[in-house]
Amino acid sequence: MKKDNFRLWVAVTFALSLCVIALGAYTRLTEAGLGCPDWPGCYGFAGVPKGVTQQALAASRFPDAPFEADKAWNEMLHRYVAGTLGLMILALNIMAWCKPSRPKGLPTLLLATVIFQALLGMWTVTMVLMPVVVMGHLLGGFTTASLLFLLWLRLGREPAHPSAIGTSTGLQAFALFGLLVVVGQIALGGWTAANYAAVVCTQLPLCEVDWRQSFDTSAFALIQPEHDTYQYGVLDYQQRVTIHVTHRIGAVITALVLVMLACLLWRQRALRGVTVLMVALLAGQISLGITNVVASLPLSVAVAHNVTGVLLLLSLVAVNMQVYRMRQSGRYPNRIASRTGS
Repeated sequence: MKKDNFRLWVAVTFALSLCVIALGAYTRLTEAGLGCPDWPGCYGFAGVPKGVTQQALAASRFPDAPFEADKAWNEMLHRYVAGTLGLMILALNIMAWCKPSRPKGLPTLLLATVIFQALLGMWTVTMVLMPVVVMGHLLGGFTTASLLFLLWLRLGREPAHPSAIGTSTGLQAFALFGLLVVVGQIALGGWTAANYAAVVCTQLPLCEVDWRQSFDTSAFALIQPEHDTYQYGVLDYQQRVTIHVTHRIGAVITALVLVMLACLLWRQRALRGVTVLMVALLAGQISLGITNVVASLPLSVAVAHNVTGVLLLLSLVAVNMQVYRMRQSGRYPNRIASRTGS
């Protein structure tokens, strides 16, 4: 298989990873995370129980988990597509290791990530939506997409940038800082969703209650007391307000950092395209977040908020890759030029 075909396989796998993220958000937001109370099957069957006989047997096996066909199908569809993604990443590794010239590190890391992601998917069910597991599952999905995107970028040609000499170490460091800030904000969003704190505040800019007086840092304890189920949340009102407000403050900080980064990136002509994309995604994400608050978390908007979040993260990955390549071409112009045939 030629290198171009290998890169195409990476691109298709990456596109599927975005579908998995969207399906995961839809599954969570429709309360279908426990649509099947067991794993990897559904009520003891390989797929969703069909017919009166199978559904009666499902009810006898799991009397505390009433069968709901729509939720079961949502959950199993997510598992089927996620399983397909895992197989495609396995195939990607086989392709990579069959040809010495292909990268090995990122494919291997991807395989390890998707295996751990499968475990998190299992624990999401067996630990009945424990928030730290749900948040970890979200981050695992975003990590998988980011690694696939990074691999796709690395397989592309490395253009020599005439303005690369003016790219400073400071810009590279700030671009990395912006990436880490976005990752932190995504984690906060995952924690907000996992603890059902998304609609606890219905006013802007912060909250309709005196959140300063009731701010409770225990809301961020990753290990919570054991419960029969964590569905619909187990934290009290003050704790959920704390999480929600912190997520909003994090959004403001993230926006300020990315605007500052955009101003620095704009000075480099070669980076203006990805800068415009990053700012557009930031604006869209802020708009979706505000809509979630004022419209009480519409399903389509909430799913779009998740998808735009991963796209914003990917734009930061692209920024960091381009800044890194510009730094490299500035340090080693002859080597980069030889790679691109210039």
